[in-house]
Amino acid sequence: MNKENFDITGMTCSACSARVEKGIGKLAGIKEVNVNLLKNSMAVTYDGGIINAGQIVKAVENIGYGAVPHTSAAEKGNSKPVDNMEKELERLRVRLIVSIIFSVPLFYISMGHMFGSPLPGFFLGTENALIFAFTQFLLLIPVVFINFKYYQVGFKTLFQGSPNMDTLIAIGSGAATVYGILAIYRIGFGLGHGQAQIAHQYMMSLYFESAAIILTLITLGKYFEARAKGRTSDAITKLVNLAPKTATVLRRGQEEIVAVEEVQQGEIVIVKAGDTIPVDGVIEDGSSFVDESAITGESMPVEKTIGNRAIGGTINSSGYFKMRVTAVGENTTLAHIIRLVDEATSSKAPIARLADRISGVFVPVVIGVALVATIIWLAMGQSIEFALTIGISVLVISCPCALGLATPTAIMVGTGKGAENGILIKSAEALETAHSVKTVVLDKTGTITEGKPTVTDIVSTCGDEPLLLTVAASLEKMSGHPIAEAILVKAEESGIIIKDITNFSLIPGQGIKGLMEGKNCYAGNKKLMMATDIEIGDFADIGESFAAAGKTPLYFAQGKEFLGIIAVADVVKPTSKQAIRELSSMGIDTVMITGDNAKTAEAIGEQVGIKNIIAGVLPQEKESEIRILQQNNKKVAMVGDGINDAPALARADVGIAIGAGTDIAIESADIVLMKSDLLDAVTAIQLSRSTLRNIQQNLFWAFFYNAVGIPIAAGLFYGLLGLRLNPMIAAAAMSLSSVSVVSNALRLRFFKPRWEREGGHSSDTVIMEKPRLIKGEETKMKKVVKIEGMSCNHCSAAVKKALEKLADVTNVTVDLAGKAATVDLSNPLGDDVLIKTVEDAGYKVIEVQ
Repeated sequence: MNKENFDITGMTCSACSARVEKGIGKLAGIKEVNVNLLKNSMAVTYDGGIINAGQIVKAVENIGYGAVPHTSAAEKGNSKPVDNMEKELERLRVRLIVSIIFSVPLFYISMGHMFGSPLPGFFLGTENALIFAFTQFLLLIPVVFINFKYYQVGFKTLFQGSPNMDTLIAIGSGAATVYGILAIYRIGFGLGHGQAQIAHQYMMSLYFESAAIILTLITLGKYFEARAKGRTSDAITKLVNLAPKTATVLRRGQEEIVAVEEVQQGEIVIVKAGDTIPVDGVIEDGSSFVDESAITGESMPVEKTIGNRAIGGTINSSGYFKMRVTAVGENTTLAHIIRLVDEATSSKAPIARLADRISGVFVPVVIGVALVATIIWLAMGQSIEFALTIGISVLVISCPCALGLATPTAIMVGTGKGAENGILIKSAEALETAHSVKTVVLDKTGTITEGKPTVTDIVSTCGDEPLLLTVAASLEKMSGHPIAEAILVKAEESGIIIKDITNFSLIPGQGIKGLMEGKNCYAGNKKLMMATDIEIGDFADIGESFAAAGKTPLYFAQGKEFLGIIAVADVVKPTSKQAIRELSSMGIDTVMITGDNAKTAEAIGEQVGIKNIIAGVLPQEKESEIRILQQNNKKVAMVGDGINDAPALARADVGIAIGAGTDIAIESADIVLMKSDLLDAVTAIQLSRSTLRNIQQNLFWAFFYNAVGIPIAAGLFYGLLGLRLNPMIAAAAMSLSSVSVVSNALRLRFFKPRWEREGGHSSDTVIMEKPRLIKGEETKMKKVVKIEGMSCNHCSAAVKKALEKLADVTNVTVDLAGKAATVDLSNPLGDDVLIKTVEDAGYKVIEVQ
């Protein structure tokens, strides 16, 4: 199966998107199609052996819309993925300005006399009725012309048998315009035949102002709606803007600044302090602290040394390093994140299906209601003007747009907000389903725990801890066991010098031994101590207590002297206990599943507060356990990181992968936690609940608005309350409904997790932009610019003045003798900016350090 996205043009409301979706869904070879009105996009899954992209495009065109295969922002290297939306916004702005310029005087002329406003004498009196009417008609023409798209699209879709929102506007304003033109003829007839009463009657009911104000208000609503829509794409825009435009590459032994698109995999890229890392790579020389907050949401800079992975789009806070490029273009982590967010916002949540079904029949029903209402009022003896007002009001007040925007706006903002918090949500369905999760199953190793052994306790028999660590580290260095790494790390932290070991041997099931400085040394379990007749005394109880706590006790001896115990364990992550407590407070059951033995599992469960434990589970059995938990009709989420978690992640209603986990686990999951922090699983569920609540509010408003507005516009309450809706007020209400739905969705931009980190640190989210460097309350960066050509104090003053004009420069010190300028920065600033500034001042830059 192939999956491809298309950009769709010509859609104006949910009836349009429903028609495209229905039409493409009928084609042979189409498995799934989702049309997104907000993004004007279509995601299609199809069998490439039956149908191709060109045929899909042709089918969309036959339906009456335009389509082109979508090119992602990352592929285009475009820093503004919403350019099309900005162009549309500019077009709407022009249309709105022209409409207002002509509608305001038209409204004043037609209605001014009702408010006692002065009008020129040639507009007053029945004898001037033609001047009065024809002037209004002339003012209406530019408004109709600039907004002719409503008529073009509206009548086209009507004749094709699939009317949309533009059809309602076109029929409503068109009817008012046609009636006004007929009124001009009646006025002419009245004046020509001396029947002033007829001329006066039609002079007072022209409806040109209604047609103009309807078009202007609808365009105003569209303009505000487009502005709000643009803001829903902020998350993707900020992600794309993280990528720098240039990179410093080492070629032929020389540093070259090239466009990031020219960087090749395998090349060496140089990253200096304050630079944004251009692509993914592995550090081969140097070290640094890298600010990864924009990608992972982690606010603290991460230390990077030789062999560590560097992610494109993150910022080198300090230091200098060279890295070998491992991924460029669409293969970088940043591009992958952008693609995931883009696909999620293009997908459709199950809750949107109801709105889609209604939208498909909404416009024809509204046209029918308007026609029936008009006929009924005429049959009841009302005037043509009265009945026409009713019909136009029903057409104009009806708003299928609010129905179509209710879900995608909230989904787009919600997934973007998740990305800002380091939570990648792969689909709208996952975002919706997460709100109803009642059970969260947690893998132990790497999810609740750190996933690597750590030394937790050192107990020395004679108080000589350095000797114990020396023997332990020297022996374990010869071992390939995972626990050995933990002891070696601890020894390095303690400044232990490792000794040479000879005659090293492995004792199966017990441990290892070797000769150090002429003495036999032993490392292993209690069985090894017993087999070598080494007395451990009361330390056996201490070892048992460590084992009961889920730790692995290792016994060490030199000769026949027992040196002590080192306990090693896969320690619980700092936030795991709090995350489980937060889930419980949300009414969610937690279950730990692990292949470890029951004793270790129970010890970890006791530490973090999990009572439901499934231990000793084989990898293939995890999926079966998820299936059993789902039998009670409960939604189950699975959080894991390993290859053996992939089937369980796929089986769960919502699979949540730890970002530091394996690629296969991440591919199998619906949600990816970039920070490997369980508290982010809590945030994901809270975000899901907030998003769904927002969607429900939007749908309620859209249904309520139409359920109340259409009957009022049809005159249902006219007989009882004398309530009748003016078409201009109906147009304003229609515009307001769409804007209000989008504005309500934008409230999700202010979402914050409802928990606080233990220790008083707030869970405030990290905004996805090139962040300020933070260390304590303020961190200053320094760069030294080596300059050639400065020969006097005037030169140094000129350089100082030029550099001080840069926004992120806080202080400049120029050393004339040293031919250098030291620049203090409040924010990261690229070397190319400093070089250009100095060279524009008339001097040559030799180097930036």
